[in-house]
Amino acid sequence: MRRAADIASQDGLEGLSIGRLAADLGVSKSGLFGYFGSKEELQLATIRIAMSVYRDEVVQPALTVPPGLERVRRLCENWLSYSQRRVFPGGCFFFAVTAEFDARPGRVRNAIAAAGLDWTRFVARAIDDARQLGELVGNTDADQLAFELIAFLEAANATSVLHDDPKAYDRARTAIYNHLDTAASGPTR
Repeated sequence: MRRAADIASQDGLEGLSIGRLAADLGVSKSGLFGYFGSKEELQLATIRIAMSVYRDEVVQPALTVPPGLERVRRLCENWLSYSQRRVFPGGCFFFAVTAEFDARPGRVRNAIAAAGLDWTRFVARAIDDARQLGELVGNTDADQLAFELIAFLEAANATSVLHDDPKAYDRARTAIYNHLDTAASGPTR
C-alpha cells in the first residue's frame, strides 16, 4: 500500500492502477485485483495508508508537546519537514490528490475531503487551545489563522515540487512565524 501512495503522490490516484501496482511489486494483477476488487477500492486503501503515514509524520510528534503555541509551531514544522523530506516522492500526498478530485463526486473525493477537513479542524483546535491558554491574543480567529497557516504550508509544497525550490520552505517558515508572532500575546511573543 505504501508503494501505491508513493505512485499516487506523483501521478495522482487516477494514475494508480492495479496493473501498474502489480508490475511495480512483481505480483500478479489478478491476485491484486482479488484483494481490492476495483480501482476505487485501491484508491480508498491508498488514502487510508497515506493518512496513517501523515498521522505518524505530522500529527503524533506534535502531540508530545503540551497544548499551546509550541504545539502549533510543531505541527507546522512537522508538516514542512514531511513535505521537504519527500516522505512521499511527490511532496504532500493530500496536496497532490486534492486538485484531482476536488470537483468530482464520489467516495474517493469524500475520503480526501474528510482527511483535509480533519487536518484543518485539528490545526484550528491547536490554535484555539493556545488562545485559551493566553498564548495568543483573545480575539484570534482560530479558523482564519488555521486557513492562513495551511495556505503557507501548501504554497511551500507546491513551489518546491513545481520549481524544485527548496527555499520555499524557509519562506513558509518565515511567513508562519511572522503570523504566529503577530497573534502571540505577552511573554509568548
